[in-house]
Amino acid sequence: SDTHTCDSISDNSDSIRDTSDSSNDCISHTSDSISDTSDGFSDSTNDSISDVNPTEVKMSQIVMPSHSNHRQELSVGQLLKWMDSTACLSAEKHAGCSCVTASIDDIYFDQTISVGQVVNIKAKVNRAFNTSMEVGIVVVCEDLFTDRRWRVCHAFATFVTQRSASGIKLSPLRPGSQQQQEEHSLAAERRRMRRVHDDIIKDLLSDRTFQQAGGVVAAEKTRVESVELVLPPHANHQVNTFGGQIMAWMVNVATIAASRLCHAHPSLRSIDMFTFRGPSQVGDRLLLRAIVNNAFRTSMEVGVQAEAYRGGGPNRHINSAFMTFEVPDAHGNPRTLPRIRPEPLHGERRFQEAIARKKIRLDRKYIISCKQAEVPLSVPWNPSNQVYLSYNNVSALKMLAARNNWQLNSKEDQVCLYTLEEQGSLSFRVEAELDVSAQRAFRLLGDLRNRTHWDRHYLECDLIRSADKDDFLYRVVAPSVDPAPGGSANQDAGVLQEFILLASRRRPCGPGDPYVVALRSVSLPTHPTPPLLPLLPLPHPPPRGGALCRLHHPGDQRDYYNQASPEVLPYISTDIAGLSSSFYRSFCCCRQYLTQNCLGPGDQDQDPEQDQDQDCSSLDYVTLL
Repeated sequence: SDTHTCDSISDNSDSIRDTSDSSNDCISHTSDSISDTSDGFSDSTNDSISDVNPTEVKMSQIVMPSHSNHRQELSVGQLLKWMDSTACLSAEKHAGCSCVTASIDDIYFDQTISVGQVVNIKAKVNRAFNTSMEVGIVVVCEDLFTDRRWRVCHAFATFVTQRSASGIKLSPLRPGSQQQQEEHSLAAERRRMRRVHDDIIKDLLSDRTFQQAGGVVAAEKTRVESVELVLPPHANHQVNTFGGQIMAWMVNVATIAASRLCHAHPSLRSIDMFTFRGPSQVGDRLLLRAIVNNAFRTSMEVGVQAEAYRGGGPNRHINSAFMTFEVPDAHGNPRTLPRIRPEPLHGERRFQEAIARKKIRLDRKYIISCKQAEVPLSVPWNPSNQVYLSYNNVSALKMLAARNNWQLNSKEDQVCLYTLEEQGSLSFRVEAELDVSAQRAFRLLGDLRNRTHWDRHYLECDLIRSADKDDFLYRVVAPSVDPAPGGSANQDAGVLQEFILLASRRRPCGPGDPYVVALRSVSLPTHPTPPLLPLLPLPHPPPRGGALCRLHHPGDQRDYYNQASPEVLPYISTDIAGLSSSFYRSFCCCRQYLTQNCLGPGDQDQDPEQDQDQDCSSLDYVTLL
C-alpha cells in the first residue's frame, strides 16, 4: 500500500468539497488561511531578502461598484483582467521583453470579494524553459475593517515571448528557497500535463459509452452571440487585445447562457484549462458565442468561443473555454438544474465532451487536489487518470527530496541515515557514495525487473504494460516481513503478497534537473490483488519515499528517501534506533549491483524502451522512489 507526501497543483491547506451531491458535478476549494506555501507562495513579510523571487510582482486593487456584479461582488471577468496583467508583468520582468499569454490552467474560485474590500494579487515566475515560462498567481482578499484575509483562488499561466522577439532564448531561473525549488521542479510535471490534456479527452470519448442525451430544456434556448469592437482601452501595452479583456468578455456571454437555462443569476465556480490560439489587435471585431453544453444535477458546463475578424476577412479562432456554473439558493447551497437536450450534430458531440471533462475534473480532485491524509492507499489505474497519477507520484517524491532540515541519525561505513519529523510523519533518508554515472544508474534502477537481482524482497517482477513512453506498470511478488528486530523477510512461511506498481521515469528537462524514477501502488481490474500485508523494510516500496543520487566526481552520492506512517514504524524503528542494519545491508546490495554493471566512460548504453538521453553533464542527482 502506497500513499503520497503532498498535493501538487492545489494548496495542502485547502479542504476540498464536492458541491454536486452524488453526481460530483463541480469542485471547489475553501481556505481561510494564506500561510500555506504549497501552491508556490508564502507571506513575503516573513521571508528574508534572499528568499524573495526576483520576478515577483504584486498588485492591490480596492473593489469599486463599477467592478461588481448585481450582488455587489467583484465580477470574475474583472478579476481575470487583473490576474492576467499581474502575471504578464512578472513574465516580462524575467524575459526582459514583451510577453503574451499562451494558456491558463484550471481556476477554481473558492471565495467571493465584495465592494469595498481589497484584492491582493501576487505573481511570480516558477520556471523558465527555452521560450515559455510558468507563472504562478495567487489572489487574496483583505477586509480593511476586520483586518481579515482569505484566499480566493490561485492559478498557473504560461507566457511566451512575443513573435517579434521569437529569437530570444529565456535565461533559466535560479530558485533560492526550498519552496522555490519545489515549484521549479513541479513546473516541469505541470507542463507535461498541459501537453496531453486534449489527448485525454479524445481517449475518453473513443473508449467510453456515455449517457444518452435527453432533457427538458433545448440547448438552442441558451445560445448567446455577441460582438465586441476592440478599442484602444481594450489593448495592452503591445497594442494587442488584452488577454484578460478577452476572458472578461467570454465570462459575460457564458453567464448569460447559463442564466437562460436556470432563469436565475448563476455563480461561476471554475474555468477549465484553455489556450490562446492567436492574437487580435485594435480595430478587430470579436465574435463571442456561448451555449450550455450539458447540465448535471447541480452544475452546468458552458462552452464559449471567441473569433476575431476585420472588414471582409475570414474569422480567426482566438480562444475557446469551458466554464462551470452553479445556482446558489437562499442558503448558499447549489440548486437542482433542469436537464439539457442537445441540438443535433455538434450539440451531441459537445454534450459527450462535457461528460469527459467532468470525469477529468473528478480525477484531478481524487488524485491531485486531495489533502495529504485523504490520498487513497492504492488508486485504481486507467488511461484517463494516468497523467494525474504520474504527476502525483513524481511531485510527492520531488517535494520530499527538497526538504532541507534533515537530521543525521547514524553513520556506518560512509552510509548515513537521516531523519525528519514533519506533520505527524517520520521521514528518513539513507545516503552513500557510488562510483556509477547518473545515466547508467537511471537505466538500471528505472527498470524494476532488474531489482530481483539485488533486492531480496522482490521475488518476481513482471512488466504488465507501458502506460506511455515514460510510465510503466509492474507486477511485483514479495514475501511477508517479520516486525521483529531486523524485519527479516518471512519467505519460509510461504506467505506472499502481490501488488501493482506504477513506475514514472523522468529525464532532466533542463540543466540541473534530476533523473527521476518514482513508484506508487495502483490497482488494476485485470490483476486483482489481495489486501496488502505490512510493508517491507527498505528498499521495498515504503508508504512514501525514494532514493536520491548526487553526482560527486568521481562517484555518485545515493540517497533513499522514505516517509513512514505510524502503522509501519514497528517494521523500521529498529533501523532508526540503530538496533538493526537491514537498511544498510539492502543499500549495500544495491550499491554492489550498480557497481558491477557500471559501464566505462567510453561505452554507450541504449535503452530500447526509452529515447536517447540528453547530455547531462550538468546533472546533479538521480531520484528514485
